[in-house]
Amino acid sequence: MTERLQNLTGLAPTAKLPAYDRSKLKSGILHLGPGAFFRAHFAPFTDKALAATGGEWGIEVASLRTADVADHLNEQNGLYTMLIRDTSGTTAQVIGPILKAHVATRDPAGLLERLEDPAIRIVSLTVTEKAYGLDTLTGGLDLNHPDIAADLIHPHTPRGVVGYLVEGLSRRRKKGIAPFTALSCDNLPSNGAVLKRLVLEFASRVDPSLHDWIEQKVPFPSTMVDRITPASTDVTYADAERLTGRQDLAAIETEPFTQWVIEDHFANGRPTWEKAGALMVEEVSAYEKMKLRMLNGAHSLLAYLGYIGGYEYVRDVMEDAGLAALARRHMSAAAATLDPVPGINLEHYADELIARFANKAIAHRTYQIAMDGTQKLPQRLLEPATEALAQGGKAETYAIAVAAWMRYALGIDRNGKGYELRDPRAGEIAALLADVPRNGGAVSGTLFHLPGLFPAALTKNVAWTEDVANKLEILIQDNRLPLI
Repeated sequence: MTERLQNLTGLAPTAKLPAYDRSKLKSGILHLGPGAFFRAHFAPFTDKALAATGGEWGIEVASLRTADVADHLNEQNGLYTMLIRDTSGTTAQVIGPILKAHVATRDPAGLLERLEDPAIRIVSLTVTEKAYGLDTLTGGLDLNHPDIAADLIHPHTPRGVVGYLVEGLSRRRKKGIAPFTALSCDNLPSNGAVLKRLVLEFASRVDPSLHDWIEQKVPFPSTMVDRITPASTDVTYADAERLTGRQDLAAIETEPFTQWVIEDHFANGRPTWEKAGALMVEEVSAYEKMKLRMLNGAHSLLAYLGYIGGYEYVRDVMEDAGLAALARRHMSAAAATLDPVPGINLEHYADELIARFANKAIAHRTYQIAMDGTQKLPQRLLEPATEALAQGGKAETYAIAVAAWMRYALGIDRNGKGYELRDPRAGEIAALLADVPRNGGAVSGTLFHLPGLFPAALTKNVAWTEDVANKLEILIQDNRLPLI
């Protein structure tokens, strides 16, 4: 059996190694959610910044739920392989900033100790939208979210991300320790502002004086992050072993493109991420809106239509000329809802997105992108659709995307085989649709009334809702694509 990746000695010459002394790193960042995206984005940016200017910004990671990634990282002394794939081939880079991994469910007290350690100056997170406990109707805490509800009852023994942040900050305040910067890297609009609002509301419910301290002392920078990162497969692990000469159970694969825009508001220092290509700005909203609406919105459109149409990967969807043209048309429609973005030509950005989606070396499953639709639709599709209609447009590509999601929400593929929605509201959706006739009008009329999802400006627009119903009817009856 091949030796595990545990150190940097004796690796194959085809592997690029960290260009700094790992032994000099000290923990300065605690990252919650060490999934594939963190390993393809945050950690490589930090790796490159350390190579450029040095520093002691080692990363500890913590999983709030599953243990497998954390265990693999600990078994490999924090090392893992990032494969970068394009049509010219695959390269391997060993990423080195991670020093230790924690599993909150095994040792919650240990994670709280790390949160109150003065050495930890940044707590970053990629925990997915649904972990925040955001009530999309009110913009505040979802008091019915299991983690939020449990942590408000037992705030000193949290289990959710907001609860952990508040308890960690509370302990630092009581001991006179400077606060950490809370850095969200999830695909939420104004992610830093959202996180701050939720943390402050939670704090106000457990300790009003803590609310005031957090509001005055703790930065919550917003960020825009972008790198297509498929789920790892057996091919990922085999290629990592081939290119490094070591077995790597934490390996990930990604595309060459990467982008990170960060509001430069930090409490106590940060790595020199700008040396790694990050754009440090005063305000990130224009960039994140661009990405959410043009990239993520088109991705969702392709994922739902593609999955319905029997395409496993986005690259396969892009081989359908009609669907590729529809994606480009949707990007143009999304661009029309945007204000100018400093330094970005939106036409060129759209062309670049099309090329990225079509990258044959990236196996990004439509089913992976389709998950958590009720969490993703508002910022990716529903908000820009509302704005497009208000500007006098027809929002047709948005109607196609929403119809495709509704068809997907039926949970039955074109051959009559069932599948899991993998959505936090899957049970609610199934209950609503249980006795509804399978036609476009009935299904769309039911899902338009899913509480808190669709804004009234959309549901009261008769022409647009009828367009959705008509397109959904086509998808239900004959799966005709791409509805253009």
